[in-house]
Amino acid sequence: MSTLLAVFVIAAIGYLIGSIKIKGIELGTAGVLLVALVFGHFGVKIDAIVRNFGLVCFVGSVGFIAGPKFFRDFKRNAKNYILLGFIIIFSGAAVCCLVVKIAGIRPELSVGLMTGALTSTPGLAAAQEAAGELSDLATTGYAIAYPFGVVGVVLFVQLIPKFLHVDLEEERRAFQNALSVELKAYDGKLIHLDEFGLFGFTLAIALGVIVGNIKIPLPGGAEFSLGTTGGPLIVGLLFGHFAHFGPIDISVPTPVLKTLRELGLMLFLIGAGVSGGAGFVETLRQEGMMLFVYGALMTLTPMLVGYFVAAKLMKLSLFNNLGSITGGMTSTPALGTLISVAGTDDVASAYAATYPIALVSVVLCSQFIVLLLK
Repeated sequence: MSTLLAVFVIAAIGYLIGSIKIKGIELGTAGVLLVALVFGHFGVKIDAIVRNFGLVCFVGSVGFIAGPKFFRDFKRNAKNYILLGFIIIFSGAAVCCLVVKIAGIRPELSVGLMTGALTSTPGLAAAQEAAGELSDLATTGYAIAYPFGVVGVVLFVQLIPKFLHVDLEEERRAFQNALSVELKAYDGKLIHLDEFGLFGFTLAIALGVIVGNIKIPLPGGAEFSLGTTGGPLIVGLLFGHFAHFGPIDISVPTPVLKTLRELGLMLFLIGAGVSGGAGFVETLRQEGMMLFVYGALMTLTPMLVGYFVAAKLMKLSLFNNLGSITGGMTSTPALGTLISVAGTDDVASAYAATYPIALVSVVLCSQFIVLLLK
């Protein structure tokens, strides 16, 4: 099957499955991931460019949408976001260490499970580097834990409001009122280079990819970079905030951004799912079902710990809380689901604030766990 045909067949079936509601819960766009896993298992391959293109479109559009309100929200909740990023990742790392010590699993495999549970490709890369000749074990763990890492967070952000019987309309109004910000209009005449704002969008993505490739050395010989997620996200936030360079308009109409956001998320899930599905069943058969259980614990524990700390100690609103969890779990698909559940793109502010902290933390933890426990 050609890549072009596979992309659209997987998307069509995935949206069909994702629309099925069971007691008010639906997978939504994450249904595309499940279908992609099945196609990947049966040998369908998708070029990496599809996944990367989708990723930069999604996070770039999220940045543009959140930009006008992001900096105000970050200023008010900066300490909470930073602390939550650390807490969520370190909770997952604690479970990872327990699995090594109690279950006797090799640290390389356990760290692979952790990075899959947290859907962190940069974390996996750090684990592979630290594992050296045993890097395949880290890759195996990642492949086993990744599917639940995606679906688990997607379901979490849907289930929590239902368990709490939250009035989403009232919660949305309160959340948006807290974020309300008066935007200053440019007092000169703006130059519009194209009708759909694609000049500003493509420029932001290009600069974001460049920023994301900058390597920053970390203790222990590790390296950190924002990658194709963090770089376009941060540049998108800046472009969305300023909206123009002098007289040149760099804004993008909201309908265009929403279309790019959904298209990007779909393509990302197709690429990630097909890649993760290849060899998934065989790996699980060889290594045993308990690895899936350990991976699930590494997904659930950080979310539950993060939620209760944010709700009970930090007193964050529900949408700020869940937005922080999607960022702390470095879960791009869950952010897409949360935007749909919340009915507002403003939840991306909390995601964008927590994500970089979590990214640095998971890279460091992946390195240190392998180096200290092997």
